[in-house]
Parts: sequence; structure tokens; C-alpha cells
Amino acid sequence: GMTGPDPDGGVRPRQVLLSAVDLVHHFTTSRGVLGRAGERVQAIRGVSFDLHRGECLALVGESGSGKTTLSRCLVRLLEPSGGRVLYRGVDVVGMDARALRDFRRHAQIVFQDPYGSLNPRLRAGQMLEEVLQVHGSYDSPGARRGRAGDLLRLVGLQPGHRERYPHELSGGQRQRLGIARSLAVGPELLILDEPVSALDLSIRAQILQLLGDLR
Repeated sequence: GMTGPDPDGGVRPRQVLLSAVDLVHHFTTSRGVLGRAGERVQAIRGVSFDLHRGECLALVGESGSGKTTLSRCLVRLLEPSGGRVLYRGVDVVGMDARALRDFRRHAQIVFQDPYGSLNPRLRAGQMLEEVLQVHGSYDSPGARRGRAGDLLRLVGLQPGHRERYPHELSGGQRQRLGIARSLAVGPELLILDEPVSALDLSIRAQILQLLGDLR
């Protein structure tokens, strides 16, 4: 088995958290380039990797190379056409609805543009409290409100931001809120789909620093 550094100065086995095994996904178009319906376009083909606990893995590729498709397949927002995704050795692709819900408490995804995934009718604090309630993490409204405040501080937002709607936040603030929402259920794994590419360079550096600190 692979080994890694132990905080106490020794060496311990490195635990594989997530594995992709020959992962494949293809789309079927409604109309092909020559007018033929049902043309198959392969987005990812034979992707394999191991991600160890506490590790950061970067996938680098040009636009259209399948990074977003892969990210969505890993948490089954898209169903893979072939291959396996293993979380702690259990095949995610074969999970039933209940097991998949439990898996998604441990594995969260942060999107490139969080605005489309933030409920425009909820304030920032309400959004975090809703996630905590749905996942049953905190029983009382007071406990959920307190935890929401902790999460906002953790990602560098101020107490006043909890009363703001998504459209009242800047791009960097929305990305911070998206990260806070993903952290609300205490995940072991964060999958980030180009989370800083739409931000200004100075804000980009802040978000990357935040992610490094959280790790």
C-alpha cells in the first residue's frame, strides 16, 4: 500500500478516498453535423485516477475537454456510460437513491458560476440553514442559525451578508457562499469545477487561499 506522512512524524498508509476506473460518458445529440439524428459524442473516455484522503488533485485541460462532464459523473449528476466511481471502495454508480443521498453528504460539488445554483429567493443565511435542515445536521432553528453564522465567517463573509440575496453579492462573495453551502454538511470531499475562472485575479487569489486553508 501507499504511505504518507503522519502528523506525529511517522508514516501511515494513505487511504484512497475516491477512485475513477475506466470512466466513460457520451452524449447523444438530437441532430448530427450531417443532419442525422442520434449522433454519439464521447465526452470522456477511459478516465482512471485515485484520490487519497487529504490530497488535492488538479485536472488540467482545454475548454471542452470533458472536465465538467467528469466532475458531474463523479457525483452522479450525470450517469456514466461506462466504468466505475468508487468512494471508499463502494461503487457510486450502483448506489440506490438512499445510499446516493448519504454519499452526497460526504461529497459536494462547487460550480464555476455559483449564481445558477443559488436560490435567488433565499437570503444567504436562509440558504445555509435550509441545507442544514434538509440533511438533519442540527435539530433546532437556533442551532442552525448559529452554524450558518459560523460557516459565513469560515469563508470570509461578514455577519451582514447573511441577510443578502444572491444578486446583492459580488461574484467573489457568491463563490464564497457556494463554498459555505457545500461545507454545511461536513463533506470529506470537495469537487470544484473551475471555481475561480470567472473571478478577477485578486479575488481568485483570495478564493484559492481560502480553499488551501480549509484543506
